[in-house]
Amino acid sequence: MSAFIEQLQHQLTLPLPGQAAQHRMANTFRRKNTTPPADARIACVLALFYPKDEQWHLVLIQRVSHDRRDRHSGQISFPGGKLEKSDPSLLDGALREAEEEVGVPAEMVQPLGRLTQLYIPVSNFLVHPFVGVANERPNFQPQLSEVQAILEVPFSQLQNPANIQQTNLKISDHLVLKDVPYYDIQGHVVWGATAMMLSELLEVVGRN
Repeated sequence: MSAFIEQLQHQLTLPLPGQAAQHRMANTFRRKNTTPPADARIACVLALFYPKDEQWHLVLIQRVSHDRRDRHSGQISFPGGKLEKSDPSLLDGALREAEEEVGVPAEMVQPLGRLTQLYIPVSNFLVHPFVGVANERPNFQPQLSEVQAILEVPFSQLQNPANIQQTNLKISDHLVLKDVPYYDIQGHVVWGATAMMLSELLEVVGRN
């Protein structure tokens, strides 16, 4: 295991930065809506590190945009989704979703720890983020019904402050979010819950 991964695994055993780190990449509305209701649905996602071109990468996905019922259609996210009754644990749910959506076998992933749970008001999901590592680049296979594209992102791009931007986002004909922070990654706007989880992950990696 590399020194980077060993250090990350250690950092994930310490108290997490939590909402303070998440809110650095949240719009004003999101900072006011952090408490999940009793009927919140449970979801699990996986932040998967793997080596490629002598750099550590993370895999992200662009969700398909044709399902109008999906409040996150077309957005960039970690592999993940709703916890199923058949999942033995939250981690198992994250691993199953990663295998289904991007074709990474669960046995290929070494779990490193977890980040702070995050409530998403628009879809009423309480998301549990897990961090894992694969010792080699997986042979990614997108689930075509769910995944429009797979993004292989060098972690160094996320660590570059120049890739943190702000923009106005048109959510609907009647709603525009002002000055939304996002990561500019390969021409994609990575914002919302994914950006908030990335913000905490970056703080975990960066602290001494």
